This record gives sequence, C-alpha cells and structure tokens, in this order.
Amino acid sequence: MKRILLIATGGTIASRKTNDGLVPQLSPEELLSYVPEAQAFCQIDTRQVLNLDSTNIQPQHWLLIADTVRTCYDTYDGFVICHGTDTMAYTAAALSYLIRGSAKPIVVTGSQKPIDMDVTDAKTNLEDSLRWASAGEPGVCIVFGGRVIAGTRARKIRSKSYNAFSSINFPELAVIRDGRIVKYMHFPAEGKPEFSDSLDTRVSALKLTPGLPAAAFSAVGQLCDGFIIESYGVGGVPDLYGEALAQLSEAGKTIVVATQVPHEGSDMAVYQVGHRAKERFGLLETYDMTLESTVTKLMWALAQTHEPQRVRKLFYTTINHDILWG
Repeated sequence: MKRILLIATGGTIASRKTNDGLVPQLSPEELLSYVPEAQAFCQIDTRQVLNLDSTNIQPQHWLLIADTVRTCYDTYDGFVICHGTDTMAYTAAALSYLIRGSAKPIVVTGSQKPIDMDVTDAKTNLEDSLRWASAGEPGVCIVFGGRVIAGTRARKIRSKSYNAFSSINFPELAVIRDGRIVKYMHFPAEGKPEFSDSLDTRVSALKLTPGLPAAAFSAVGQLCDGFIIESYGVGGVPDLYGEALAQLSEAGKTIVVATQVPHEGSDMAVYQVGHRAKERFGLLETYDMTLESTVTKLMWALAQTHEPQRVRKLFYTTINHDILWG
C-alpha cells in the first residue's frame, strides 16, 4: 500500500463559514475524516504547513511547500497538497520549477466549496488526488474536477463552477471518474529530483490596454528584474513604448512578451509590431506557455543568474511540459 503525505495549506477546502466569510480552519486530519474510503488504497500521514486563504499565498510559501516535500521525499511514495483555488495554478507552476524531475507524484488540489458542506466538490477532489498520488505517475500536477493537469499548464477559468480549471495549450494527462483513472498520456519516471531553494521575487506583469501611458512601463519595470508584458494577439508591442523598452533593456532587465489570449500562444514574428520590438530589444516571448508558468519560471531562472544568455537558455528549456515550441 502506497504511503502518501497530505500537506495542508488552507484554502476553501479547509474553510468554515464565519460572519466575515469563509476562513480556513480545518486541520488535515479533519479533511481526511471526510474521505474514509481513501484508507482502502493508501496509508496517509499529514502535515499542516500553512493555513491561509490562497489569495495570501506568496513566493516564500512556495519555497516552504517545496522544502517540506524535499525533507520528506524519501519517506513517501507521493504527496497531496491541499490549497486554495485562486493561486493554485501559480503554486503548481512554481513547484514544477522548484522540484524538477520528480519520479513521484506531487498533486495540488482544493475545492470550490468547503469539505464540511452537504453539497461540495471537496470530497471527490481530495479522494481523486489521493488516488492519483497512489498511482505513481511522476511530476507535479493539479487534480481537480476529475481532471489531471500538468502543473505548468493549469489555469483557473471559472470562479464558482466545479470544473474550475483547464489545461492550456496542452492535453489533460488523465481523467478520474467514479474512482477509475483513465490515462491519456504517460511519461516515464525520472531519477532523483532536483530541488531549488530560492526565487527572485522581483518579477511582475503589466497588461496592455489601449491608452496605457509609456510611463507605466518605466514605473513597473524599474521595480523588477523580470518584466512581463501581457500584449495583444500573437505578441504585438505598440511603437509608443519603444523608448521605455530601450531604457529597461539597457538597465539589464529581462523582458518577456506574453499574450492576453488564453489559447494558441504568441508568435512575435507574424507582425512588424512584434518582430521589430523583439529584434530591437532582445525580448523573450512565451510562445505556448501560460502566464502562471511564465511568472514562476522567470522567478526561478533569475534566482540563478541575470546573465542574459543563461536566462534565455533556462527560460526556453522545457520543464514539466511547460513549453512545446520556441
């Protein structure tokens, strides 16, 4: 029987109603009491590392979760992390970079309704996650709403519905229905994982809107080591931002162009407004990566180096299926 560590961080799944709204309060032992069926297929230990609404999750919390997995890695066959949904995709992406090449499953899950409600998705999500963690498939993923999604490809696309997460620009790894796993994709287990213990948190994203002043680029960019531009379409950058981009580039900032369009990714070579900016300022682009992966991968890469060519190489290296072309 597989031995699984349940790591609790708070979130809706562990919340109770209060006069001020939902607040994380349930312990991991209380969470497990709602899924007694899981004891039939795995042995579960618990650890409470945080008890936060995921809106309050910050990069230091990702490091704490990753360190918990590192400390316990040799003791357990798999890991399930209970987490709030609002920043779950960021956490799953961050863990993909902080724990690379894991031969063991590292599952992030949560729910749209607390587990102690009569009508809730929490029990199914938690049991499905424990089942997937017991199946031995490698790597970081999200299990939610019966879907298994690579940790770098998930995005929350619905704020209330149970099918809250979607896999962006990459197939789902599996589905879980009535306790049965149907695998769509299988990847061979790797060797010992590589753990990282630092992130450069001076990374931010700025979403383009018509009329956005060029001064916004300078203001945000000066505060960052890594600056992500959420651009239009396949990655055009308006000409009026040229001077601001030149200043940021000369200051040694790493500048990445993403797209606001959820599916199909960027291709800055298509239009002059993208091609010219990319060549002139040495911009990186996300191609088919999600914004969540872009933010966390840039934090991981810049924690290792600020040398432009090394950052470029790290950014374009495929990790946990995060980028397919570039």
